[in-house]
Amino acid sequence: MDIGSNIRAIRKRKNITIAQICEETGLSQGFLSQVETNKTSPSIATLENIAQALKVPLAYLLLKKEERMHIVRKDERKITTSGSQQLKVEHLSSTKNVRMMLVEVPPGASTGEAPHAHEGEEVHVVMKGRIYAEQGEDSAEFAEGDSFSWNACTPHLVKNIGDGPAIILISVYTESDQPGQAY
Repeated sequence: MDIGSNIRAIRKRKNITIAQICEETGLSQGFLSQVETNKTSPSIATLENIAQALKVPLAYLLLKKEERMHIVRKDERKITTSGSQQLKVEHLSSTKNVRMMLVEVPPGASTGEAPHAHEGEEVHVVMKGRIYAEQGEDSAEFAEGDSFSWNACTPHLVKNIGDGPAIILISVYTESDQPGQAY
């Protein structure tokens, strides 16, 4: 873990000196310097005191870089196409196990000629248009604002049944670190 670097980065971002932290926590400057350079590991109680002095939750000091907030600006989204129908997929953001995307389905297009399955659980919100979805023996039509979810390991299919493009917000949860194939 790189707790010391986290402490130093937060302290500098907030324009707090080592002396100010030491004054509030009672720690020596030498000790805090060693903590910030990862040369010593403080106790949980000491980390709690440092977190209070920095005005951040203790848990925030313990986060790895990949666990912190990840920002994707609208004009920086990765855009791909999926399937023979060339569905437009805008990748919004992701964590280790959850991905969110906007999928644009042209009129009459679908996720494939036949239902398909893959790892994960999906939650869908129809943002625009009208779609038909089926999974096994279940099927339904959905309009703007409607939502549905399913376990993607059961074969499923989604089709745009409206006159214009349909846009679906999809969140996919997978237990593995490997990105699953949604749409």
